[in-house]
Amino acid sequence: MRLRSVNASVAVLMLGAVLAAGCAASKKDEAAATRAEQAAARSEDAARRAEAAAGRVEAAAQRAEAAAEKAERMFSKGLRK
Repeated sequence: MRLRSVNASVAVLMLGAVLAAGCAASKKDEAAATRAEQAAARSEDAARRAEAAAGRVEAAAQRAEAAAEKAERMFSKGLRK
């Protein structure tokens, strides 16, 4: 799960860089270059937020797995008595 979020982040960053470089290289339309830079900044921010959310989901999944294992151990102890 974490690897997918990192791959997605890299892809978004590369797309933003390509758009920013392509628009900035023409220098014909400054407004378009500014919009592309702003879009690249927003995509980088979104990628960071997505990666942080993926980390939180992964941590929650680990906690849920640990709780399930604990419940299973307690249940099996109850059956043995």
